[in-house]
Formats: sequence, structure tokens, C-alpha cells
Amino acid sequence: MAKARLLIVEDDVDISNMLRIFFSAVGYDVETAYRGSEALEKTRLGMPHLIILDIMLPDIDGYEVCRTLRTNARTSHIPVIFLTQRDERSDKLKGLELGVDNYITKPFDIEELKLYVQNAFARSERESLTDPQSGLPSGRLIEDQLRRMIRQKDWAFTDVRLNYFDAFKDVYGFIAANDVLRFVGMLLGEVVDQRGTPNDFIGHAGGDNFVIITASDSAAAIKQMLKARFIEEIQAHYNFMDRQQGFILAADASGQMQQVPLMNMAVGIVSPRTHFFSDIRQITELAAEERRRDLLAPGN
Repeated sequence: MAKARLLIVEDDVDISNMLRIFFSAVGYDVETAYRGSEALEKTRLGMPHLIILDIMLPDIDGYEVCRTLRTNARTSHIPVIFLTQRDERSDKLKGLELGVDNYITKPFDIEELKLYVQNAFARSERESLTDPQSGLPSGRLIEDQLRRMIRQKDWAFTDVRLNYFDAFKDVYGFIAANDVLRFVGMLLGEVVDQRGTPNDFIGHAGGDNFVIITASDSAAAIKQMLKARFIEEIQAHYNFMDRQQGFILAADASGQMQQVPLMNMAVGIVSPRTHFFSDIRQITELAAEERRRDLLAPGN
């Protein structure tokens, strides 16, 4: 399993370095930010599993950072632990109103903070809130978005699947496969930023399956750019020989070696403009059907 990604937002360099060294040593993939705007940008690009957030920052305060995260469909699920010198009841209530998962006051016990972090991760896994590889919303969070979406008028649901991912995982191993899933999560974010809106939803339904919820007018452009960039950029995850020959050798069910193409994407799109839906299950079924059609289309 990939390391859980932790973003530490703290402008005190000594505290930031201490937390980075400590949490790296106990097995987390740690990134740091010293300003609120930097934290929002790193969250958009890398999707951490949890954020330790100082309230007093040089540009925007931690409350504003948390408010921005909570009002964005793509980041609202990320657990946040406030780290601050304040110990006023009103400040704690303000943080809880924003949906902060916990609140710890400086000077703090590092072991206590570690337990808060572990508990937040455990709760997220138990409730199937995020995928451990990509850090994207999964399970119940995707279903919640679908239930909100079906009551609206203008939306498109996009079903994205990586073809030949299992063969890649068999040949290159689970670490390389996890790198691919993390790459796809970042790619989806970049493409949606360029062709959609910051409030579009991106989820990881599990394994090689991702979803995007966007506006009807944006879906086709997102699909076109996503497939084109994936074909080009996935090459970096293969070795030189496999890139040159355009396939990998993988064992089939009987153990015989066969040629398997390099990974590509199949993308299916449904919206109220093209289909009628009675429930959210029908949305996902019809999107999967459109994705299978895309797989069989010329050029795939």
C-alpha cells in the first residue's frame, strides 16, 4: 500500500522541520507549506490524505484555508487538524464549525498529535472516504455526490477506466502500479482545472476506475484532453524496451506469455441531455456502457 500523504502547513521553520522529520520517520509521505496560498496550491496538485494546519500564517489564516477546502467539492473530504497557539473557546468553536477534525494547542505533545493523525486516517479508511493510493474521494463520498448531482439540472458524469492496468501491475509490481494511480489522480486534477471548474468533483471508485462530475458543456473537452495526455504521459511509466515495442509480455490465465498493449483510457459520459435516470445506480450503469462503447471505438 502507498504511504499516506501528510501536508504540514506551518510558517515556523523549526516546528515544520521537526514535524516533517518525525512523521517521515514513522512512515508518512510528508510535504510542507509555509503559507496558506502555497498549501491550497499543493493540495490542488497533490491531494494529501490529511492536513496539519497552523492558524496563524503570513498571508491568509488557517480558518480561510480550511473554509476554502471545505467549500470545494474536490477537497472538502480531506481531514484537517488545527495546530495553534490559541486556546480560546471561541477559536475552537470556529474551527469546529468549519469541520476541523481536531484542534491541538502549542506547545503540544508530538505523540498525542501522532495519535490524532492515526485516528483521522483510521476513520477515513473505516468509512471508505478516500482511496489510499490516489487520495481521492471514494466509496460513500462518491455516492453522496451522485445523490446531490441527480437533483440538479446541468451535469455530466464521466466514467474513466485504465485499460491493461492489471497486466501492467503483474509485470511491473504494485509500487509502480500505485505510482500510476497517483499520476492519474494528478492528471485528472490538471485537466479538470484547464477544461472544467475548481468545483468539479473527481473520485476514485477503486482499482483502475475513476469518475468526474462536471458541467455538461465541459465533459467532451475534458475527455478529449484527458485521453490525449494520458497516452503521451503514461509512456514514462514503462521501460525503454516496452515503450519502443509498444507492448509488454504478460502471462495469461493459463500461464502462457502474450503481448499486452500499453495502457490507454476508455471514457464514458452521460448527462440529463443524453439519458434519463431514475436513480444513481442507473447513472453508473449507463456511464459504464458508454465507456465500453468508447473502448470499441476506432482508434482504441
